[in-house]
Amino acid sequence: MTDPIAQAAAALASDPRKAAAQARALAARMPGDPRPRLILASALRRLEQPQEALPILVELARAFPKAAKTRFELGLCLCATGRTREGDQQLDEAVRLDPTNAEAWSAIETRAFAAGDALRERRAQAALARIDAGHPELGRAAELVVLDRHAEAEPMLRRFCLANPNHPQGLRLMAACQVAARGFDAAETLLRHALSLEPGSIRLRFDLAHALFAARQAERALVELAPLLEADPANPAYRNLQAACLGLLGDDQAAEAINAELAAAFPTNARVAVNHGHAARTAGGRDRAIAAYRRATALSPQSGEAWWGLANLKVGVLTDEDEAQMRRLLSMRLPDDDRMRIAYALARRLEDTGRAEEAFAHYASGAALARVRFGGAGRDYAAEAAGVVGTFTPDFLAARAGQGAQSDAPIFVVGLPRSGSTLVEQILASHPAIEGTMELSYIGAIAARIEHQGGAERLTAASADELRSWGEEYLARAQVHRRLGRAHFIDKMPNNFRHIGLIRLILPNARIIDVRRNPMASCFSGFKQLFAEGQEFSYDLADLAAYYRHYLAIVRHFHAVAPGTVHTLIYEDLVEDTEGHVRRLLDAVGVPFDPATLRFFENDRAVRTVSSEQVRQPIYRSGLDHWRTFEPWLTPLADGLGPDLAGWRE
Repeated sequence: MTDPIAQAAAALASDPRKAAAQARALAARMPGDPRPRLILASALRRLEQPQEALPILVELARAFPKAAKTRFELGLCLCATGRTREGDQQLDEAVRLDPTNAEAWSAIETRAFAAGDALRERRAQAALARIDAGHPELGRAAELVVLDRHAEAEPMLRRFCLANPNHPQGLRLMAACQVAARGFDAAETLLRHALSLEPGSIRLRFDLAHALFAARQAERALVELAPLLEADPANPAYRNLQAACLGLLGDDQAAEAINAELAAAFPTNARVAVNHGHAARTAGGRDRAIAAYRRATALSPQSGEAWWGLANLKVGVLTDEDEAQMRRLLSMRLPDDDRMRIAYALARRLEDTGRAEEAFAHYASGAALARVRFGGAGRDYAAEAAGVVGTFTPDFLAARAGQGAQSDAPIFVVGLPRSGSTLVEQILASHPAIEGTMELSYIGAIAARIEHQGGAERLTAASADELRSWGEEYLARAQVHRRLGRAHFIDKMPNNFRHIGLIRLILPNARIIDVRRNPMASCFSGFKQLFAEGQEFSYDLADLAAYYRHYLAIVRHFHAVAPGTVHTLIYEDLVEDTEGHVRRLLDAVGVPFDPATLRFFENDRAVRTVSSEQVRQPIYRSGLDHWRTFEPWLTPLADGLGPDLAGWRE
């Protein structure tokens, strides 16, 4: 015979009204048993009658102070009646009494997210990860993963997965470590294996979508996300990832709309407000971006990302009061990420107000933290350049001439960040035959795969069919960004200068534009810019000098062995004679002159780089020598550039 109490408890989730009726009857028959009253209170809460549930729960908590489930229900009812502080205290007591109470930890996580309490949310996530793991060693590794301590977790997980190769949770956590280490293919393989073992797992499906997004495969990420959104369309984590994917695909209006909805739904979450600011900025909504960042700083004054968001608009929105507040924050104990971003933001404010020496000091302190956060350069540029020179000889290129995909649609804009590439992209994208997209990662992904398969030897052994297939792969992946149906499109990934040879082989008719700027100007501009990712060389002046010389060596090599492959445009020349150099640029990409290219600042297309606000203004000469204000502190850069300090135009 079925236990009537178990029967009433089982009805809670599917039919709380029935559970309430059964619990009332049981409570009348069994007045000394607390279980029917707890079920009744839980049913009343689910029926949105928390006021009726509260007296029952208060009495139970008084009688049974160590009952974790009672504390959990009491906490939820208090929160539902507006007594949130008391409710949160009861939820904390519930997990103190029973650290394995996943429902209570989940409630804490949800409430912390809504309140924008990142530390409390992370604590709950770590506890849930430990509980879900169901294994002591795996539980500790799960906590470390949630806390972004992947390097510590990875050896533990490797041991566990070798001993338990079909453990879905172990595979999922190992995949998270692979994503952190940018091993995206390995992460996908692990997650797909885990899904083959647990095909209905929501968490595995979401992690796969996130891993694909991290690999900048937004279309595939959205495919995995679709069934999750269909089942739970209001889930903020799903919606946030959806918005990020849409932004990566260039659907900026839709991305901002989702972020605006999330900001309205979670008005006290500073991170949601920051995301809204980023999306609004990309879509060209400067005022909306400022309002969102301001809301974030009000909600969480130490939010470094919000302060840097305001500073990075580069329109001088920071005030005296902001400066004072940032100084106060930097005098306090802060997480390194927040300290790093606030240091950059304060430096920008000081630079804008003419205090160069102090500005440089804060840029340097922020850069030191960034170098730790993103890793130092650590590359052997001389060996890399020697490899390019040794592989891409005139004979090697001549033997493969005409192979690859034959499309002339791509226009690659390469160079160093902060050298004028976004301006050139904006000029080109104002031509009716050319569409601007974004910094596409696809050439780099193909190059990384070839490197993993053997590098130069693999490239040398590639057949004509393989070269064509790689070119077609690039075109197919870039197609989603071509929303206007124009004849040509721009890929403005600056670091693609490292892959000029590969581009030449797989897309022989593509145009390559090298945008070059005075190394002191471009390198210092990069040094004082906090990038989202991928520019680890930019946080040290000596690293910047080495990278600039590496860039010159690669481009000069292709000028020598394949004349006409690369069109070099000097930024300073473009500023001095804009029309003349725009005409030469358009000739180089094979389109006729169009006057709209000279009024590029009227183009309202979305711009996804740190120069987004600057390219919405006409060209001004005043910024050319701005770096000289900081010249007294740039000696390591000048020394590192050596002969290229004077010969950079060659």
